[in-house]
Amino acid sequence: MKKFLIAAALILVGAFVICRQSGSASMPSVEIGKKAPAFTLKDADGKERSLNSFLSAKYTVVMFIATQCPISNAYNERMAALNKDYASKDIAFVGINSNKQESAEEVKEHAAENGFAFPVLKDWNNVVADAYGAQVTPEVFVLDQQATVLYHGRIDDSRNEEKIKTQDLSVTLDALLAGKSVPKPETKAFGCTIKRIKKES
Repeated sequence: MKKFLIAAALILVGAFVICRQSGSASMPSVEIGKKAPAFTLKDADGKERSLNSFLSAKYTVVMFIATQCPISNAYNERMAALNKDYASKDIAFVGINSNKQESAEEVKEHAAENGFAFPVLKDWNNVVADAYGAQVTPEVFVLDQQATVLYHGRIDDSRNEEKIKTQDLSVTLDALLAGKSVPKPETKAFGCTIKRIKKES
């Protein structure tokens, strides 16, 4: 019984480390109203895609996602649906995978299996995640055509679709398309911690 309790405690600690709230003081995210860092990354076919290549759309949604995170995977259908719903409204979606242990081939297969019509880029060495201050998957940033950050945070308020009360990303995009201000520019993203490579200080 004692061994069982110890094992259970270790599992809970591990889960807490893996799935945590974003907003690390050691790596602040790009501030609302500030310009998001430019980037150039390769997509699933090895083609280089820059942030600027997406900014011709009215708004761009940058989503940090994963292949192995159960919370990110809980949003796969929602992310695909959001892209489908807003593509006709001139909003671009782009996924970024920054996890060190998830290969480009794995990212490509994951995107195909889940029917992602938006590009998913591989962020080797978590350079873009660090520049944006992204902490978890999923975590999103909404940018205007000048790459100004208009929204940062979660997609909605529950990994369980049946318990969603606030569809934060949809509310943000609808407000912007209507020419209104974003009701809540920043929310707390939740999910699995991005697995970064260790860098020399």
